Amino acid sequence: MPHEKKEERHLSLKVEDVMVKEVITIDENLTVKEAAEAMNKFGIGCLIVVRKGKAMGIITERDLLKRVVAEAKDANETKVKDVMSSPLVVVEPNTNLEEAVKLMFKMKIKKLPVVDEKRLVGLVTLTDIARFQPQVIKILKQFAMKQAAPKSIKKVIDYYVV
Repeated sequence: MPHEKKEERHLSLKVEDVMVKEVITIDENLTVKEAAEAMNKFGIGCLIVVRKGKAMGIITERDLLKRVVAEAKDANETKVKDVMSSPLVVVEPNTNLEEAVKLMFKMKIKKLPVVDEKRLVGLVTLTDIARFQPQVIKILKQFAMKQAAPKSIKKVIDYYVV
């Protein structure tokens, strides 16, 4: 037992230790074509969608595939707000990293915006967590053994963790 407590303390990383602080946002009224162009320009897989400066949702490459390409919608006409994932699932910077991973598994998501007093301050992804440290990989392995990972998350774990 004493060994477990020491290990838990050692593994108590926070979201703020791993998160990316430069988060790219997009207005909800812009088109999905503009969203795709922004993702390409910055080499990222998601954008936080804002309405009057407030984070309202997230648009990911997967959203574009499932809700635009697969449904043959016009990227020049379709608004970001019509295909974004919402409501936004968020965590605070001081959230324990293990709790963030549990939330990702529960909600079947790979990206978590980080909000401090309703202000967007960062973004943490499952890939960021998996790459961060061997300690985090231990947490992911332990959690993956306890609970079946959703297919999309399993790919990241198999690639980075196994």
